[in-house]
Amino acid sequence: MAASSSRVMLGPLVAAIDQGTSSTRFLVFNAKTAELLSHHQVEINQSFPKEGWVEEDPKEILQSVYECMERTCEKLTQLNIDISNIKAIGVTNQRETTLVWDKETGEPLYNAIVWLDLRTQSTVERLINKTPGRNKNHLKHKTGLPISTYFSAVKLRWLMDNVDEVAEAVLTHRAMFGTVDSWLIWCLTGVCSGGVHCTDVTNASRTMLFNIHTLDWDPELCNYFDIPMEILPKVRSSSEIYGLMVSPHCLCKSGSLSGIPISGCLGDQSAALVGQMCFQEGQAKNTYGTGCFLLRNTGAKPVMSDHGLLTTVAYKLGRDKPACYALEGSVAIAGAVVRWLKDNLGIIQTSTELEKLAASVGTSYGCYFVPAFSGLYAPYWEPSARGIICGLTQFTNKSHLAFAALEAVCFQTREILDAMNQDSGIPLTQLQVDGGMTSNRLLMQLQADILCIPVVKPSMPETTALGAAMAAGAAEGVSVWSLRPEDLSEVTSEKFEPQINPEESEFRYARWKKAVQRAMNWETTEPISNGNGETSIFSSVPLGFYILGSMLMLIGAKYIAGQCPL
Repeated sequence: MAASSSRVMLGPLVAAIDQGTSSTRFLVFNAKTAELLSHHQVEINQSFPKEGWVEEDPKEILQSVYECMERTCEKLTQLNIDISNIKAIGVTNQRETTLVWDKETGEPLYNAIVWLDLRTQSTVERLINKTPGRNKNHLKHKTGLPISTYFSAVKLRWLMDNVDEVAEAVLTHRAMFGTVDSWLIWCLTGVCSGGVHCTDVTNASRTMLFNIHTLDWDPELCNYFDIPMEILPKVRSSSEIYGLMVSPHCLCKSGSLSGIPISGCLGDQSAALVGQMCFQEGQAKNTYGTGCFLLRNTGAKPVMSDHGLLTTVAYKLGRDKPACYALEGSVAIAGAVVRWLKDNLGIIQTSTELEKLAASVGTSYGCYFVPAFSGLYAPYWEPSARGIICGLTQFTNKSHLAFAALEAVCFQTREILDAMNQDSGIPLTQLQVDGGMTSNRLLMQLQADILCIPVVKPSMPETTALGAAMAAGAAEGVSVWSLRPEDLSEVTSEKFEPQINPEESEFRYARWKKAVQRAMNWETTEPISNGNGETSIFSSVPLGFYILGSMLMLIGAKYIAGQCPL
Protein backbone atom coordinates (compact mmCIF):
# COMPACT_ATOMS: atom_id res chain seq x y z
CA MET A 1 0.00 0.00 0.00
CA ALA A 2 3.05 2.29 0.12
CA ALA A 3 3.16 2.68 -3.66
CA SER A 4 2.05 6.08 -4.95
CA SER A 5 -0.67 4.41 -7.05
CA SER A 6 -2.24 3.14 -3.83
CA ARG A 7 -2.29 6.49 -2.08
CA VAL A 8 -5.62 7.67 -0.71
CA MET A 9 -6.98 10.43 -2.95
CA LEU A 10 -8.97 12.90 -0.86
CA GLY A 11 -8.98 15.92 -3.11
CA PRO A 12 -7.38 19.20 -2.01
CA LEU A 13 -5.87 19.41 1.49
CA VAL A 14 -5.05 22.54 3.50
CA ALA A 15 -2.56 22.72 6.36
CA ALA A 16 -2.37 25.08 9.33
CA ILE A 17 0.45 26.10 11.64
CA ASP A 18 -1.02 26.76 15.10
CA GLN A 19 1.71 28.41 17.18
CA GLY A 20 0.34 28.91 20.69
CA THR A 21 1.79 30.08 23.99
CA SER A 22 2.51 26.61 25.32
CA SER A 23 2.76 24.48 22.17
CA THR A 24 3.05 24.40 18.38
CA ARG A 25 0.95 22.21 16.10
CA PHE A 26 0.78 21.46 12.40
CA LEU A 27 -2.57 20.13 11.21
CA VAL A 28 -3.87 18.98 7.82
CA PHE A 29 -7.56 19.21 6.88
CA ASN A 30 -9.68 17.96 4.00
CA ALA A 31 -10.79 21.16 2.24
CA LYS A 32 -14.14 19.68 1.20
CA THR A 33 -15.26 18.18 4.50
CA ALA A 34 -13.17 20.10 7.12
CA GLU A 35 -12.09 16.71 8.49
CA LEU A 36 -8.83 16.71 10.45
CA LEU A 37 -6.61 14.08 8.81
CA SER A 38 -3.42 14.26 10.85
CA HIS A 39 -1.45 16.53 13.15
CA HIS A 40 1.57 16.72 15.42
CA GLN A 41 2.23 18.82 18.53
CA VAL A 42 5.43 20.02 20.23
CA GLU A 43 5.55 21.72 23.64
CA ILE A 44 7.22 25.14 23.89
CA ASN A 45 9.50 26.06 26.80
CA GLN A 46 8.87 29.29 28.65
CA SER A 47 11.52 31.08 30.71
CA PHE A 48 10.90 33.40 33.63
CA PRO A 49 14.15 35.42 34.07
CA LYS A 50 12.59 37.65 36.74
CA GLU A 51 9.29 37.86 38.56
CA GLY A 52 6.59 38.83 36.07
CA TRP A 53 8.84 38.23 33.04
CA VAL A 54 7.81 35.60 30.47
CA GLU A 55 10.00 34.82 27.45
CA GLU A 56 10.31 32.23 24.68
CA ASP A 57 13.17 31.45 22.28
CA PRO A 58 12.27 32.53 18.71
CA LYS A 59 14.55 29.85 17.25
CA GLU A 60 12.85 27.18 19.35
CA ILE A 61 9.46 28.41 18.12
CA LEU A 62 10.63 28.14 14.50
CA GLN A 63 12.23 24.74 15.04
CA SER A 64 9.04 23.45 16.65
CA VAL A 65 7.16 24.43 13.46
CA TYR A 66 9.64 22.49 11.32
CA GLU A 67 9.43 19.46 13.61
CA CYS A 68 5.63 19.47 13.56
CA MET A 69 5.62 19.70 9.77
CA GLU A 70 8.08 16.82 9.47
CA ARG A 71 6.20 14.51 11.84
CA THR A 72 2.81 15.31 10.32
CA CYS A 73 4.08 14.58 6.80
CA GLU A 74 5.43 11.25 8.03
CA LYS A 75 2.05 10.41 9.58
CA LEU A 76 0.24 11.30 6.35
CA THR A 77 2.60 9.05 4.38
CA GLN A 78 1.87 6.20 6.80
CA LEU A 79 -1.84 6.79 6.11
CA ASN A 80 -1.09 6.60 2.36
CA ILE A 81 -2.24 10.21 1.93
CA ASP A 82 -0.49 12.11 -0.86
CA ILE A 83 1.27 15.17 0.59
CA SER A 84 1.36 16.83 -2.80
CA ASN A 85 -2.38 17.44 -2.37
CA ILE A 86 -1.62 20.11 0.26
CA LYS A 87 -2.57 23.28 -1.65
CA ALA A 88 -2.10 25.98 0.98
CA ILE A 89 -0.83 26.67 4.50
CA GLY A 90 -2.42 29.00 7.05
CA VAL A 91 -0.77 30.51 10.11
CA THR A 92 -2.42 31.23 13.45
CA ASN A 93 -0.46 32.42 16.44
CA GLN A 94 -0.30 33.67 20.00
CA ARG A 95 -1.01 37.39 19.68
CA GLU A 96 0.86 40.39 21.14
CA THR A 97 4.03 38.32 21.75
CA THR A 98 6.82 40.57 20.46
CA LEU A 99 10.01 39.82 18.51
CA VAL A 100 12.77 41.89 16.93
CA TRP A 101 15.33 40.37 14.57
CA ASP A 102 18.19 41.42 12.27
CA LYS A 103 17.07 41.47 8.63
CA GLU A 104 20.64 40.96 7.39
CA THR A 105 21.59 37.95 9.53
CA GLY A 106 18.13 36.57 10.34
CA GLU A 107 19.14 36.36 14.01
CA PRO A 108 16.66 37.26 16.79
CA LEU A 109 18.04 40.18 18.81
CA TYR A 110 16.33 39.09 22.04
CA ASN A 111 13.92 36.43 23.22
CA ALA A 112 10.25 36.78 22.32
CA ILE A 113 8.47 38.74 25.06
CA VAL A 114 5.24 36.81 25.67
CA TRP A 115 1.87 38.57 25.75
CA LEU A 116 1.31 38.07 29.50
CA ASP A 117 4.74 39.48 30.46
CA LEU A 118 4.58 42.29 33.06
CA ARG A 119 8.03 43.92 32.75
CA THR A 120 6.55 46.92 30.92
CA GLN A 121 4.48 48.12 33.88
CA SER A 122 6.81 51.10 34.47
CA THR A 123 6.73 51.85 30.72
CA VAL A 124 2.94 51.85 30.82
CA GLU A 125 2.89 54.12 33.88
CA ARG A 126 5.27 56.55 32.17
CA LEU A 127 3.08 56.63 29.04
CA ILE A 128 -0.13 57.12 31.03
CA ASN A 129 1.49 59.92 33.04
CA LYS A 130 2.06 61.90 29.84
CA THR A 131 -1.54 61.56 28.62
CA PRO A 132 -4.20 64.21 29.35
CA GLY A 133 -5.90 63.35 32.63
CA ARG A 134 -3.68 60.24 33.00
CA ASN A 135 -6.31 58.42 30.93
CA LYS A 136 -5.37 54.82 30.03
CA ASN A 137 -8.03 54.96 27.28
CA HIS A 138 -6.34 57.93 25.60
CA LEU A 139 -5.64 55.95 22.38
CA LYS A 140 -8.79 53.86 22.40
CA HIS A 141 -10.57 55.92 19.73
CA LYS A 142 -7.95 54.76 17.20
CA THR A 143 -6.79 51.40 18.59
CA GLY A 144 -9.83 50.05 20.45
CA LEU A 145 -7.39 49.22 23.29
CA PRO A 146 -6.37 50.65 26.68
CA ILE A 147 -2.70 51.42 27.32
CA SER A 148 -1.63 48.17 28.95
CA THR A 149 1.32 45.81 29.42
CA TYR A 150 -0.65 43.34 27.27
CA PHE A 151 -0.02 44.91 23.87
CA SER A 152 3.01 44.81 21.56
CA ALA A 153 3.94 48.51 21.31
CA VAL A 154 4.97 48.77 24.97
CA LYS A 155 6.99 45.54 24.69
CA LEU A 156 8.75 46.93 21.61
CA ARG A 157 9.38 50.23 23.41
CA TRP A 158 10.95 48.28 26.31
CA LEU A 159 13.21 46.36 23.93
CA MET A 160 14.38 49.58 22.29
CA ASP A 161 15.05 51.18 25.68
CA ASN A 162 16.72 48.23 27.41
CA VAL A 163 18.42 45.95 24.86
CA ASP A 164 21.52 47.47 23.22
CA GLU A 165 21.40 45.09 20.25
CA VAL A 166 17.84 46.16 19.46
CA ALA A 167 18.57 49.87 19.84
CA GLU A 168 21.63 49.59 17.58
CA ALA A 169 19.75 47.57 14.93
CA VAL A 170 17.01 50.20 14.88
CA LEU A 171 19.57 53.01 14.44
CA THR A 172 21.37 51.16 11.63
CA HIS A 173 18.09 50.26 9.86
CA ARG A 174 18.60 46.51 10.29
CA ALA A 175 15.77 45.84 12.78
CA MET A 176 12.54 44.08 11.91
CA PHE A 177 9.65 43.95 14.36
CA GLY A 178 6.87 41.43 14.29
CA THR A 179 4.48 39.29 16.25
CA VAL A 180 4.92 35.51 15.96
CA ASP A 181 3.05 35.32 12.65
CA SER A 182 5.46 37.82 11.04
CA TRP A 183 8.51 35.94 12.32
CA LEU A 184 7.24 32.60 11.00
CA ILE A 185 6.12 33.89 7.59
CA TRP A 186 9.44 35.73 7.11
CA CYS A 187 11.43 32.59 7.98
CA LEU A 188 9.24 30.16 6.01
CA THR A 189 9.31 32.27 2.84
CA GLY A 190 13.07 32.63 2.62
CA VAL A 191 14.58 34.46 5.63
CA CYS A 192 17.24 36.93 4.39
CA SER A 193 16.91 35.77 0.77
CA GLY A 194 13.42 36.98 -0.02
CA GLY A 195 11.52 36.43 3.21
CA VAL A 196 8.18 38.26 3.25
CA HIS A 197 7.81 40.74 6.13
CA CYS A 198 4.08 41.02 6.71
CA THR A 199 1.28 40.60 9.22
CA ASP A 200 -2.49 40.54 8.95
CA VAL A 201 -5.07 43.02 10.22
CA THR A 202 -6.03 40.89 13.24
CA ASN A 203 -2.49 40.70 14.61
CA ALA A 204 -1.75 44.32 13.70
CA SER A 205 -4.82 45.43 15.67
CA ARG A 206 -3.20 44.08 18.86
CA THR A 207 -0.07 46.25 18.71
CA MET A 208 -1.46 49.73 19.64
CA LEU A 209 0.27 51.07 16.52
CA PHE A 210 -2.59 50.20 14.16
CA ASN A 211 -5.62 52.35 13.36
CA ILE A 212 -8.64 50.01 13.31
CA HIS A 213 -10.59 52.50 11.16
CA THR A 214 -8.03 53.11 8.39
CA LEU A 215 -6.71 49.50 8.68
CA ASP A 216 -3.08 50.60 8.56
CA TRP A 217 -0.20 51.69 10.77
CA ASP A 218 -0.90 55.13 12.22
CA PRO A 219 1.89 57.78 12.15
CA GLU A 220 0.51 59.54 15.25
CA LEU A 221 0.44 56.29 17.24
CA CYS A 222 3.98 55.42 16.12
CA ASN A 223 5.08 58.92 17.15
CA TYR A 224 3.38 58.53 20.54
CA PHE A 225 5.47 55.40 21.25
CA ASP A 226 8.49 56.82 19.36
CA ILE A 227 8.69 53.76 17.11
CA PRO A 228 10.01 54.10 13.53
CA MET A 229 7.49 52.86 10.97
CA GLU A 230 10.22 51.32 8.79
CA ILE A 231 10.63 48.37 11.17
CA LEU A 232 6.95 47.40 10.98
CA PRO A 233 5.67 44.60 8.71
CA LYS A 234 3.36 45.31 5.79
CA VAL A 235 -0.29 44.86 6.80
CA ARG A 236 -2.25 42.42 4.64
CA SER A 237 -5.70 40.84 4.75
CA SER A 238 -6.26 37.55 6.62
CA SER A 239 -6.74 35.58 3.40
CA GLU A 240 -4.37 36.12 0.48
CA ILE A 241 -1.12 34.64 -0.83
CA TYR A 242 1.75 36.22 1.13
CA GLY A 243 4.53 34.09 -0.33
CA LEU A 244 5.61 30.55 -1.13
CA MET A 245 7.01 28.04 1.34
CA VAL A 246 10.78 27.58 1.16
CA SER A 247 11.56 24.33 2.99
CA PRO A 248 14.99 23.82 4.54
CA HIS A 249 16.76 20.74 3.23
CA CYS A 250 16.09 18.84 6.47
CA LEU A 251 12.31 19.28 6.26
CA CYS A 252 9.83 16.65 5.12
CA LYS A 253 11.88 13.70 3.99
CA SER A 254 8.47 12.20 3.33
CA GLY A 255 7.51 14.92 0.85
CA SER A 256 8.61 18.51 0.38
CA LEU A 257 6.31 21.41 1.21
CA SER A 258 8.39 23.79 -0.91
CA GLY A 259 6.40 26.02 -3.22
CA ILE A 260 3.12 25.71 -1.32
CA PRO A 261 1.53 29.17 -0.80
CA ILE A 262 1.20 30.56 2.71
CA SER A 263 -2.16 32.21 2.21
CA GLY A 264 -3.95 32.57 5.54
CA CYS A 265 -3.01 34.48 8.68
CA LEU A 266 -5.14 35.14 11.75
CA GLY A 267 -4.36 35.80 15.40
CA ASP A 268 -5.44 32.75 17.36
CA GLN A 269 -8.65 34.20 18.78
CA SER A 270 -9.80 35.52 15.41
CA ALA A 271 -8.96 32.13 13.89
CA ALA A 272 -11.15 30.42 16.48
CA LEU A 273 -14.01 32.82 15.65
CA VAL A 274 -13.69 31.84 11.97
CA GLY A 275 -13.28 28.14 12.83
CA GLN A 276 -16.46 28.29 14.93
CA MET A 277 -18.11 29.89 11.85
CA CYS A 278 -19.28 32.94 13.81
CA PHE A 279 -19.78 34.97 10.64
CA GLN A 280 -23.06 36.58 11.72
CA GLU A 281 -23.28 39.71 13.84
CA GLY A 282 -24.01 38.75 17.46
CA GLN A 283 -22.41 35.29 17.32
CA ALA A 284 -19.75 34.65 19.97
CA LYS A 285 -17.18 32.10 21.04
CA ASN A 286 -14.94 31.58 24.06
CA THR A 287 -11.52 29.92 23.76
CA TYR A 288 -9.96 28.25 26.82
CA GLY A 289 -6.19 28.14 26.34
CA THR A 290 -3.34 29.60 28.39
CA GLY A 291 -5.66 32.56 28.76
CA CYS A 292 -9.38 32.84 28.08
CA PHE A 293 -10.76 34.94 25.23
CA LEU A 294 -14.40 35.69 24.47
CA LEU A 295 -15.09 37.35 21.09
CA ARG A 296 -18.44 38.57 19.81
CA ASN A 297 -18.88 39.44 16.13
CA THR A 298 -20.11 43.06 15.83
CA GLY A 299 -20.17 43.25 12.03
CA ALA A 300 -18.70 45.82 9.66
CA LYS A 301 -18.42 48.67 12.18
CA PRO A 302 -16.22 48.75 15.30
CA VAL A 303 -18.21 49.00 18.56
CA MET A 304 -16.47 50.81 21.41
CA SER A 305 -17.02 49.28 24.83
CA ASP A 306 -18.19 51.19 27.89
CA HIS A 307 -17.52 48.20 30.15
CA GLY A 308 -13.83 47.36 29.87
CA LEU A 309 -13.83 45.26 26.69
CA LEU A 310 -11.52 45.58 23.70
CA THR A 311 -12.53 46.50 20.17
CA THR A 312 -10.54 44.44 17.70
CA VAL A 313 -10.46 43.39 14.06
CA ALA A 314 -12.10 39.96 13.84
CA TYR A 315 -11.00 39.13 10.27
CA LYS A 316 -10.71 40.44 6.72
CA LEU A 317 -11.09 37.44 4.43
CA GLY A 318 -9.57 38.87 1.24
CA ARG A 319 -7.87 42.01 -0.06
CA ASP A 320 -11.10 43.35 -1.49
CA LYS A 321 -13.35 42.10 1.30
CA PRO A 322 -14.57 44.34 4.14
CA ALA A 323 -13.11 44.00 7.61
CA CYS A 324 -15.28 42.51 10.31
CA TYR A 325 -14.92 43.65 13.93
CA ALA A 326 -15.42 42.07 17.35
CA LEU A 327 -15.77 42.98 21.00
CA GLU A 328 -13.31 40.96 23.05
CA GLY A 329 -12.89 40.12 26.68
CA SER A 330 -9.39 38.87 27.56
CA VAL A 331 -8.48 36.83 30.64
CA ALA A 332 -4.74 36.38 31.23
CA ILE A 333 -4.84 33.17 33.26
CA ALA A 334 -7.03 30.16 32.41
CA GLY A 335 -5.14 27.02 31.41
CA ALA A 336 -2.04 28.64 32.92
CA VAL A 337 -3.55 28.06 36.37
CA VAL A 338 -3.46 24.31 35.68
CA ARG A 339 0.21 24.57 34.78
CA TRP A 340 0.82 26.55 37.97
CA LEU A 341 -0.87 23.91 40.14
CA LYS A 342 1.24 21.26 38.43
CA ASP A 343 4.65 22.93 38.13
CA ASN A 344 4.69 25.33 41.08
CA LEU A 345 2.64 23.54 43.76
CA GLY A 346 2.92 19.92 42.63
CA ILE A 347 -0.75 19.32 43.49
CA ILE A 348 -1.23 17.40 40.22
CA GLN A 349 1.16 15.53 37.95
CA THR A 350 -0.82 15.93 34.73
CA SER A 351 -3.53 18.37 33.65
CA THR A 352 -6.07 15.54 33.35
CA GLU A 353 -5.76 14.89 37.09
CA LEU A 354 -7.30 18.27 37.88
CA GLU A 355 -10.77 17.20 36.77
CA LYS A 356 -10.67 14.01 38.90
CA LEU A 357 -9.38 15.90 41.92
CA ALA A 358 -12.07 18.59 41.66
CA ALA A 359 -14.84 16.08 40.92
CA SER A 360 -13.93 14.08 44.04
CA VAL A 361 -15.37 16.88 46.23
CA GLY A 362 -17.74 18.65 43.83
CA THR A 363 -17.39 21.97 45.67
CA SER A 364 -14.78 24.53 46.63
CA TYR A 365 -16.25 24.58 50.17
CA GLY A 366 -16.20 28.39 50.19
CA CYS A 367 -12.67 28.67 48.82
CA TYR A 368 -12.17 31.28 46.07
CA PHE A 369 -9.12 31.59 43.85
CA VAL A 370 -8.34 34.77 41.88
CA PRO A 371 -5.36 33.85 39.62
CA ALA A 372 -4.26 37.43 38.88
CA PHE A 373 -0.66 36.35 38.25
CA SER A 374 -0.29 39.00 35.51
CA GLY A 375 -2.70 41.54 36.97
CA LEU A 376 -6.31 41.52 35.83
CA TYR A 377 -7.27 42.02 32.20
CA ALA A 378 -10.90 42.59 31.09
CA PRO A 379 -13.01 44.16 32.39
CA TYR A 380 -10.70 45.73 35.02
CA TRP A 381 -7.35 46.38 33.25
CA GLU A 382 -5.67 46.54 36.62
CA PRO A 383 -1.96 45.56 36.45
CA SER A 384 -1.49 46.08 40.20
CA ALA A 385 -3.76 43.13 41.10
CA ARG A 386 -2.14 39.88 42.25
CA GLY A 387 -3.39 36.35 42.78
CA ILE A 388 -5.11 35.41 46.02
CA ILE A 389 -6.77 32.35 47.55
CA CYS A 390 -9.31 33.21 50.23
CA GLY A 391 -12.09 31.61 52.27
CA LEU A 392 -9.76 28.91 53.61
CA THR A 393 -10.65 26.85 56.68
CA GLN A 394 -9.01 23.87 58.39
CA PHE A 395 -11.30 21.67 56.33
CA THR A 396 -9.97 23.01 52.97
CA ASN A 397 -7.77 20.57 51.05
CA LYS A 398 -6.13 20.34 47.63
CA SER A 399 -9.32 18.98 46.06
CA HIS A 400 -11.23 22.10 47.09
CA LEU A 401 -8.40 24.23 45.69
CA ALA A 402 -8.59 22.31 42.39
CA PHE A 403 -12.35 22.97 42.22
CA ALA A 404 -11.79 26.66 43.03
CA ALA A 405 -9.23 26.89 40.20
CA LEU A 406 -11.79 25.59 37.67
CA GLU A 407 -14.45 27.90 39.07
CA ALA A 408 -12.04 30.84 38.67
CA VAL A 409 -11.92 30.26 34.91
CA CYS A 410 -15.73 30.22 34.80
CA PHE A 411 -16.18 33.31 36.99
CA GLN A 412 -13.74 35.30 34.83
CA THR A 413 -15.75 34.31 31.75
CA ARG A 414 -18.97 35.37 33.53
CA GLU A 415 -17.51 38.83 34.19
CA ILE A 416 -16.68 39.24 30.50
CA LEU A 417 -20.05 37.93 29.33
CA ASP A 418 -21.86 40.37 31.64
CA ALA A 419 -19.83 43.27 30.19
CA MET A 420 -20.49 42.06 26.64
CA ASN A 421 -24.23 41.81 27.26
CA GLN A 422 -24.24 45.36 28.65
CA ASP A 423 -22.32 46.73 25.65
CA SER A 424 -24.46 44.99 23.05
CA GLY A 425 -27.81 45.26 24.85
CA ILE A 426 -28.65 41.76 23.56
CA PRO A 427 -27.89 38.96 26.06
CA LEU A 428 -26.16 35.91 24.65
CA THR A 429 -28.45 32.87 24.80
CA GLN A 430 -25.70 30.24 24.49
CA LEU A 431 -21.90 30.22 24.45
CA GLN A 432 -19.83 28.39 21.82
CA VAL A 433 -16.54 27.15 23.28
CA ASP A 434 -13.25 25.68 22.10
CA GLY A 435 -9.64 25.24 23.19
CA GLY A 436 -7.65 22.68 25.14
CA MET A 437 -9.47 23.10 28.45
CA THR A 438 -12.85 22.16 26.92
CA SER A 439 -11.88 18.49 27.19
CA ASN A 440 -12.53 18.97 30.94
CA ARG A 441 -16.21 18.07 31.17
CA LEU A 442 -16.51 19.31 34.77
CA LEU A 443 -15.24 22.72 33.67
CA MET A 444 -17.82 22.87 30.88
CA GLN A 445 -20.64 21.96 33.27
CA LEU A 446 -19.43 24.53 35.81
CA GLN A 447 -19.35 27.13 33.05
CA ALA A 448 -22.97 26.45 32.10
CA ASP A 449 -23.97 26.59 35.79
CA ILE A 450 -22.20 29.90 36.43
CA LEU A 451 -23.42 31.56 33.22
CA CYS A 452 -26.96 30.16 33.54
CA ILE A 453 -27.00 29.52 29.76
CA PRO A 454 -26.08 26.45 27.68
CA VAL A 455 -22.44 25.90 26.68
CA VAL A 456 -21.92 24.33 23.23
CA LYS A 457 -18.70 22.47 22.47
CA PRO A 458 -17.88 21.27 18.93
CA SER A 459 -16.92 17.61 18.58
CA MET A 460 -13.78 18.68 16.65
CA PRO A 461 -12.01 20.97 19.11
CA GLU A 462 -9.26 22.25 16.78
CA THR A 463 -11.26 25.29 15.69
CA THR A 464 -8.30 27.70 15.88
CA ALA A 465 -6.28 25.72 13.33
CA LEU A 466 -9.44 25.12 11.30
CA GLY A 467 -10.01 28.87 11.01
CA ALA A 468 -6.49 29.43 9.70
CA ALA A 469 -6.93 26.57 7.21
CA MET A 470 -10.26 28.02 6.02
CA ALA A 471 -8.67 31.43 5.43
CA ALA A 472 -5.73 29.85 3.56
CA GLY A 473 -7.88 27.57 1.42
CA ALA A 474 -10.30 30.36 0.48
CA ALA A 475 -7.59 32.81 -0.64
CA GLU A 476 -7.66 34.17 -4.18
CA GLY A 477 -5.30 32.05 -6.26
CA VAL A 478 -5.94 28.99 -4.06
CA SER A 479 -9.75 28.79 -3.86
CA VAL A 480 -10.09 25.20 -2.66
CA TRP A 481 -12.26 26.08 0.37
CA SER A 482 -15.63 27.75 -0.01
CA LEU A 483 -16.73 30.11 2.77
CA ARG A 484 -20.27 30.51 1.41
CA PRO A 485 -22.73 29.67 4.22
CA GLU A 486 -24.43 26.95 2.17
CA ASP A 487 -21.08 25.21 1.55
CA LEU A 488 -19.82 25.20 5.14
CA SER A 489 -19.77 21.81 6.84
CA GLU A 490 -22.26 21.15 9.61
CA VAL A 491 -20.52 21.04 12.97
CA THR A 492 -21.56 18.33 15.41
CA SER A 493 -21.47 19.47 19.01
CA GLU A 494 -22.23 18.64 22.63
CA LYS A 495 -24.40 20.91 24.76
CA PHE A 496 -24.01 21.43 28.53
CA GLU A 497 -27.20 22.75 30.16
CA PRO A 498 -27.21 24.62 33.53
CA GLN A 499 -27.93 22.25 36.42
CA ILE A 500 -28.08 24.56 39.44
CA ASN A 501 -30.64 27.22 40.27
CA PRO A 502 -29.81 30.85 39.38
CA GLU A 503 -29.88 31.92 43.05
CA GLU A 504 -26.98 29.63 43.93
CA SER A 505 -25.07 30.76 40.86
CA GLU A 506 -25.55 34.43 41.82
CA PHE A 507 -24.45 33.77 45.41
CA ARG A 508 -21.20 32.12 44.29
CA TYR A 509 -20.57 34.84 41.74
CA ALA A 510 -21.07 37.58 44.35
CA ARG A 511 -18.50 35.85 46.59
CA TRP A 512 -16.07 35.73 43.65
CA LYS A 513 -16.51 39.49 43.04
CA LYS A 514 -15.72 40.06 46.71
CA ALA A 515 -12.51 38.05 46.32
CA VAL A 516 -11.54 40.07 43.24
CA GLN A 517 -11.74 43.28 45.27
CA ARG A 518 -9.30 41.75 47.78
CA ALA A 519 -6.83 41.14 44.92
CA MET A 520 -6.88 44.74 43.69
CA ASN A 521 -4.06 47.29 44.20
CA TRP A 522 -1.68 44.76 45.69
CA GLU A 523 1.41 46.10 43.92
CA THR A 524 1.37 49.83 44.58
CA THR A 525 4.98 50.80 43.85
CA GLU A 526 7.50 49.86 41.18
CA PRO A 527 10.38 47.91 42.79
CA ILE A 528 13.76 49.65 42.58
CA SER A 529 16.65 47.40 41.62
CA ASN A 530 20.12 47.85 43.14
CA GLY A 531 21.69 46.81 39.82
CA ASN A 532 22.16 43.18 40.79
CA GLY A 533 18.55 42.25 40.17
CA GLU A 534 17.81 42.63 43.90
CA THR A 535 15.14 44.95 45.23
CA SER A 536 16.18 47.85 47.42
CA ILE A 537 14.53 48.30 50.83
CA PHE A 538 13.79 51.87 49.73
CA SER A 539 11.38 50.53 47.06
CA SER A 540 8.81 50.76 49.85
CA VAL A 541 8.35 54.47 50.55
CA PRO A 542 6.97 54.10 54.13
CA LEU A 543 9.78 51.70 55.04
CA GLY A 544 12.32 54.06 53.47
CA PHE A 545 11.08 57.02 55.52
CA TYR A 546 11.05 54.87 58.66
CA ILE A 547 14.66 53.76 58.22
CA LEU A 548 15.83 57.24 57.22
CA GLY A 549 14.00 58.77 60.19
CA SER A 550 15.51 56.21 62.57
CA MET A 551 19.02 56.99 61.31
CA LEU A 552 18.48 60.75 61.81
CA MET A 553 17.20 60.14 65.35
CA LEU A 554 20.28 58.07 66.17
CA ILE A 555 22.61 60.73 64.79
CA GLY A 556 20.69 63.41 66.71
CA ALA A 557 20.86 61.38 69.92
CA LYS A 558 24.62 60.93 69.59
CA TYR A 559 25.05 64.67 68.92
CA ILE A 560 22.98 65.59 71.99
CA ALA A 561 24.88 63.08 74.09
CA GLY A 562 28.16 64.66 72.93
CA GLN A 563 26.97 68.18 73.82
CA CYS A 564 25.52 67.27 77.21
CA PRO A 565 27.87 64.82 79.00
CA LEU A 566 26.62 63.31 82.22
